[in-house]
Amino acid sequence: MSGTLRERALRLLARREHARQELSRKLAPHAESPEQLEALLDNLAERRLLSDERYVEMRLNARRARYGDARLAHELRTQGIRGELVSSALADGEDELGRARQVWKRKFGSAAADAAERARQMRFLMNRGFSGETIRRVLRGDLEDD
Repeated sequence: MSGTLRERALRLLARREHARQELSRKLAPHAESPEQLEALLDNLAERRLLSDERYVEMRLNARRARYGDARLAHELRTQGIRGELVSSALADGEDELGRARQVWKRKFGSAAADAAERARQMRFLMNRGFSGETIRRVLRGDLEDD
């Protein structure tokens, strides 16, 4: 069974990067015991086939252009990524204000004409995970970076 569990893990990792917790959850129903699964995950990590750091990098590259730091951090933490790894990865990336401006420009393109439209734009950006201060600055039209 361990050969098939390893093959299953390698097939999953060949498709895309996985977080350790995510791979564990997918393989758990097929493992004979939790110890066997942990030993396999440890072996994959030793051989650098499984890496939370690479998973974080892949995930941020795929989603950073559309979402704010709060949403990205939440998604990574739900996949079992350590808080300090999430914090350092988000700090190393491009600034949230620039990304929020791009997202807002693609969706709306022009300033809100009335309070209802402004509220709609704010809700959109909030749902994308941008911070309140970032949203205020985008909607105010602040062009300078502090």
